[in-house]
Order: sequence, then C-alpha cells, then structure tokens
Amino acid sequence: MTCPNLKIGITHGDVNGIGYEIIIKTLMDNSFPENWTPIIYGSNKLLAYHKKALNIQNFAPQTIKSSEEAVLGKPNLINAVDENTRVEFGKMTASAGNAAYQSLEKAVEDLLEKKIDILVTAPINKFNIQSEKFSFPGHTEYLAQKFNTEEALMLMVGEHLKIAVVTGHVPIAKVSEQITIDLILKKLRLLNQSLIQDFVIRKPSIAILGLNPHAGDNGIIGREEIEVIIPALEKAREEGILALGPYAADGFFAYNDLSKFDAILAMYHDQGLVPFKSLIQIRNEGVNYTAGLPIIRTSPAHGTGYDIVGKGEASADSMKEAIFLACKIYQNRLFYSELTQNILPHYDVDQEIKNEETNS
Repeated sequence: MTCPNLKIGITHGDVNGIGYEIIIKTLMDNSFPENWTPIIYGSNKLLAYHKKALNIQNFAPQTIKSSEEAVLGKPNLINAVDENTRVEFGKMTASAGNAAYQSLEKAVEDLLEKKIDILVTAPINKFNIQSEKFSFPGHTEYLAQKFNTEEALMLMVGEHLKIAVVTGHVPIAKVSEQITIDLILKKLRLLNQSLIQDFVIRKPSIAILGLNPHAGDNGIIGREEIEVIIPALEKAREEGILALGPYAADGFFAYNDLSKFDAILAMYHDQGLVPFKSLIQIRNEGVNYTAGLPIIRTSPAHGTGYDIVGKGEASADSMKEAIFLACKIYQNRLFYSELTQNILPHYDVDQEIKNEETNS
C-alpha cells in the first residue's frame, strides 16, 4: 500500500488499559511501512511506565512539540496530557478518563487543522471519560459533533464482513422508539456512500436485519418490520440503494451466504456486534470505523483490556488492522475523488444503476 508521508495520529485511550501496549507492539512491527509517520498523542512518562511493566527497552519515539516536527518514518510522541496523571493498571479512575480525553482532544485539534491525515484511537472507558467537556456515549458521537456532521455511522469491518448499526450506544429499552423510517434511510445512505467512496464498491448490496425475533413473523411478534423497516427499504431502493431484507437476525448469520452482501445493517448495537465479534474479533482482526465523517477515524474493535493490562498478553492485531484500514480508506478516497472529478460528470450514475438492475 502506498500513502507516502501520511501522518497518522494515534490516541492512547485509557491509560490504565492496554492502549500503550498495542500501540508499542504495532509500531515495533517490522511490517509497518517506512514512509508513514505515526504520532502518538500521549505522555513520555506514561509510556515509560508501560514499557517498564512490559519489559520493553528498544522502543523510543521521537518527542516533538507539534505534528509539524514529526520525523518521517519514525514513531513520534506529543506530550498531550497532564504529567501528574497516574497509571493504576486495571482500574477505572477519573485521572485515566481525563488523560484519554486530553489525548483525543489534542489529536482532533490537529485533525481539524489538517496537521495529521488520519486518526486511530486506542480504546477508552466510556464511563470515566465523561465530564463537562466530554458528554458522549463514545468516539462516534463526539467526532460527529466536532466535525459538524448530523449523522455518523458505526461500521465494524473485518475480512469479508462489514456490519453497521442503526442505533449505536443506546439503551436497549430505547431502541424501538428510535428506529424510524428517516433514521434507517439516513444510515443506509451513509453506509451505501461509504461502501462506494471508502471501499471502492461500485454498486453495494446491503442486507438489513429485522428488529424483532423472526423479523416480526408478519406482525405477530412486533410490527416495526411492516410499519418502519420495509417502508424504509422501499424508499432506499427508489434512491438506487440495493437494500435487501429485512432478514431474521437469529438465522441470518447461520443460514445465509454472507459473501452475497457487501455489508449488513443491524438495528441495534449487540445485534450487530455480537456476531461480528464472534466471527471476526475472536481472531483479533476487527476494526471499528466511523463512516460518514469528512475525516478518517478507525479503532481496534475491542475494549480497554483491564484484565490483561501490564502482562504482555494483549494482541496488537486489531490495532494494526485499524491503522492499515485507515490508510487504505485514505487511498480509496483519493481515488474516488479523482474518479468523480474526471469521469462521473460525463454520465448519469443513477441511470446506469437502473440499467444494470433491469438487465440483472
């Protein structure tokens, strides 16, 4: 993959978790391209604490004051957090939450000013990061506000499997009331556009899951499919989006050929993430991508790892995949931009899609 001189901003996440371990292991990997420039937004003091616990001696990033000083092809570190921050492995502390926010805030500031090209975030604890400055369910909602985006989309990405969710970090008791025709349409549009722009899939095929058991069984076990989901799919198809379903979630992953679909849209968080983590993240290969933003942000598809922090047991595979995917999407967006400027204005894309559907 070629994205020369790409500046990759990396936040350290919850400092009482495995964030530093997976960052260190990733950047020490010999497969990491020499023409990319990673910049850790963290603390030399906190890094040293984790290195000592992990008995890692040969990792020393260049300390810089700003991203402009970053050394090409070498790990760099910007001290972005309060130096009085304490590390307490495996504990949920206010200090760790504040450090996670400070790292994220500084990285996003540089992203807004185009001083870095992409953002990769290590896992945070969604409880201890809460404050007057950060009152969001997670990264997705925070980034949507920072970049003035009405809607963003949580998209879990693995090899041959992409799962998005209509409602993200929402209590299960509130899911049904939030599922509307308008919201499903918004998420489908975001997902469809992301598949085209970010993953270079010209005419995506999207499977949509039902909300109720057995997709409502024709209204016997709930009417959301009939009254909300199916009308949303009909509207989406009128817009040229190839949306199929709704499928009963319990049998979909067992009995359907997932390779027939470019992505799956689940109705709520666990409906999508439980099968994703069972099929993909069990191999530590999953990535959490925030689609629908003007910038590129990815994250490992796992949590803070409080139970294994400091033991050297954390796998860096998901972090590596998050960085490689972010760079791939960066490259794909450049290609898409060039394509739309030079080719697409010369013909009607919607008519082309309709012609293909008629002939298929």
